[in-house]
Amino acid sequence: MDATPYYHCVSRCVRRSFLCGIDPLTEQNYEHRRDWIKQKIYSLSQVYCIDICAYAIMSNHYHLVVHINRDKAYALSNNDVVERWQKDHKLPTLITRWLAGQLTSNAELEASIAIIDSWRSRLWNLSWFMKELNFDIACHANREDDCRGHFWESRFKSQALLDEQALAAAMVYVDLNPLRAGVANTPETSEYTSIQARLEALNNQQETAPCLHPFISNQNNEKLDGIPFRLMDYIELVDWTARQYRERKASLNSTMPPILKRLNISHVTWLKACTELERNRRSAVGCIYNLESAKHALNKKQIHLIRLDG
Repeated sequence: MDATPYYHCVSRCVRRSFLCGIDPLTEQNYEHRRDWIKQKIYSLSQVYCIDICAYAIMSNHYHLVVHINRDKAYALSNNDVVERWQKDHKLPTLITRWLAGQLTSNAELEASIAIIDSWRSRLWNLSWFMKELNFDIACHANREDDCRGHFWESRFKSQALLDEQALAAAMVYVDLNPLRAGVANTPETSEYTSIQARLEALNNQQETAPCLHPFISNQNNEKLDGIPFRLMDYIELVDWTARQYRERKASLNSTMPPILKRLNISHVTWLKACTELERNRRSAVGCIYNLESAKHALNKKQIHLIRLDG
């Protein structure tokens, strides 16, 4: 994780039946499973120090763009770590006694701290996050389908996002997945995507969408906790990209009005919402000049890079 804190992750369903939506073979409706995934992503984001930048939940796979916040995990007190972990896990008796101040020996104390330290390491571990997400959904789906066996295609796939250009490209790619697949006509009607959640939050005059990493402006070069773009710029980037033609992929109709007009948001309201939001909540993708340092950080001799600088 030393190369970059940003990653694009994908998990695909291994079975013939659909993860979500309507299976065209059996005509069985699995639409409710989308909400399972969204709610589990949201709940895990409250436990782990892993921020959700973008997501899209499709019929047989889902995408995540995440930010691994290792510094946040190591800044937590031991009590904070336990409080987070118990939100989604049952605490062992030893830790329950540690919380209650009932330990009777140094050996018990050392064992408790060792357990808490292991949880702290897991709080910023992407593999643990994805494992818990996929395991929970697989168990739910297997119970519903009354079957056993693998639900996901082995391990999740991930791409390291080496710079801000890569982060923006991955987020836009994820947010436009439903439109490119032809199951949505506009970004704001793309169900179970982060762009829809962000736009709904904006319409409701909320600071940011629930459990999504906020956008910030780093004009003052301050080290702030958030995505290093302005929300306005990102939404316009999504809208522009959606209009571009790609062979065998759907695109936004060129006659469609700009996204702010489609959402019926005045420029005054838009500017006020964006400035207040930013003031209050202050293999790899990237540019070629980051490649060598990424190889060293990831301990790889070769990285297949999707270049963003030509």
